[in-house]
Amino acid sequence: MTGIYGNGVALSEKVLDHLWVRQAVTLNNIANVDTPGFKSQYMTFEEELGRRIEEANGVKRHQKRAVSNAIGTSRSWLNTTWDESSRLDGNNVDMDQEQVELVRTAYEYQFLLNSFTNDITRLKNAAKAF
Repeated sequence: MTGIYGNGVALSEKVLDHLWVRQAVTLNNIANVDTPGFKSQYMTFEEELGRRIEEANGVKRHQKRAVSNAIGTSRSWLNTTWDESSRLDGNNVDMDQEQVELVRTAYEYQFLLNSFTNDITRLKNAAKAF
């Protein structure tokens, strides 16, 4: 399928994986809202993924797999918020922020999944025409 969609399938798969992990981290923050001393965590991957793809686009065209390799080797990063705390018990989980992050991630995941499903459906319909 990479011939038809280029790197679209691999990119969709990688972003869906990253979003799944981001949702798990957010749910962990929510689960620990009452844990004294717990520090909230968050995931980042967009910057590294974008940077790797841009660098791969600069590679000479004879290396056709450069973008594919860039997508495959991108990582998500787990960051901890150490210095922010407004509670006496040292916990810095902000439930409002975590709920917004959870909904945002769910919408991004659903949008990407729907987009991917639509691409596959169009491919199946085109194949039926032959």
